[in-house]
Amino acid sequence: KELTGDKEFKGGAGIDTLKTKVDLEKVALRKSQEDELASIIYTSGTTGEPKGVMLSNKNLTSNAAASVRQFFRVRKGMQFLSILPLAHTYEFTIGFLLPLLCGCHIHYLNRPPSPSVLLPAMKRVRPHVMLSVPLLIERIYKNSVLAKIEKSERLSKLYKRPLFRVFINRMVGRQLRSTFGGRLKFFGVGGAPLEYECEKFLKEARFPYAIGYGLTETSPLLAGAGPKQTKVGTIGYPLKGVSLKMGEDGEILAKGPNVMVGYYNQEELTQDSFTADGWFKTGDLGEMDKGRLTIKGRSKTMILGPSGENIYPELIEQLLNNQPYVEESLVIEGEEGLVAMIKINFELMGEHLKMSLADAKESAAAYLNKLRKDVNWQLSSHSHIRVVELQEEPFKRTPTLKIKRYLYALRGGIKE
Repeated sequence: KELTGDKEFKGGAGIDTLKTKVDLEKVALRKSQEDELASIIYTSGTTGEPKGVMLSNKNLTSNAAASVRQFFRVRKGMQFLSILPLAHTYEFTIGFLLPLLCGCHIHYLNRPPSPSVLLPAMKRVRPHVMLSVPLLIERIYKNSVLAKIEKSERLSKLYKRPLFRVFINRMVGRQLRSTFGGRLKFFGVGGAPLEYECEKFLKEARFPYAIGYGLTETSPLLAGAGPKQTKVGTIGYPLKGVSLKMGEDGEILAKGPNVMVGYYNQEELTQDSFTADGWFKTGDLGEMDKGRLTIKGRSKTMILGPSGENIYPELIEQLLNNQPYVEESLVIEGEEGLVAMIKINFELMGEHLKMSLADAKESAAAYLNKLRKDVNWQLSSHSHIRVVELQEEPFKRTPTLKIKRYLYALRGGIKE
């Protein structure tokens, strides 16, 4: 059952700390130091083996305290609905420590947030604040919003016109806010890039989404934008107390009280993660424009083109994921150039094109080839996809729902 009230908590499994005997004198004598190690959290391991990140009391609490007002004013008594694991620093700092600092209520689910669990919980809790990874809201946009619009020939035609699209999105936004309980003020999105078309919908729908950027190593927040500060395709502004700058190669460098102590039992790796003058190397590539941060991609996933050009696979994946019937994609480097591994929603394709599931699957090769041509038309020549490959099974993901890139390699495909 869900622990959403006093009665549920009293009947829940675990230890009632209010009835536990403790030696208060010993507790009073124990003084935690701000630089004392508070936790070791292992990174999700998208490009290789996870690393144990050592975070101090100061790292975590400074990040939570700085987040209270800058992007959204958290008020006493607000209701938080937690759907992410507490082992995720994003949820632990912003979804746990921050509401505790502000005197808010936190509601937990004891099952994964599937629609059958999440919808009744949102109706009952009526949260003011929720934190999520992009995958959740992207699926709502694709499977609930876009799918319904494309079912109607009239709506589909109107949706292609900017003025009507904005009007339709406003109407859908009102329904979406109602689905989330009717009083949502802050829907934080972090942990991975949010697809451009999905973010454009949220902005036009006036849905109170917010963007956050950071890493486990930075406890986690480095920059962000609240519901009234978001700009489609960008992150936002550095967190108070955090300094950001671009390295010579465009890598984002960070300094602040939230930056980790180091990697557990990996001194050499810890040293390599900082510049000589003490700036933490995030591994992300970005740029600053009038104080606002934009992310280009990861330095570890960046691919060098045939003439030394920088290719950011995440940007190509965003274009692919915005195509009809594409559930998810992954762009990797192959023997003959860039390879796009694409998972297609054949049920949706068959429904919209009025064909059987078998016929939809038979048309996969032709459709993938069309996708490659359509996306390449939007890309510079050095970023062209050379091979497309059908991904039949869902991509393997980390606990924070990022694709484990290092597991995939070229397995053939449909060549240009």
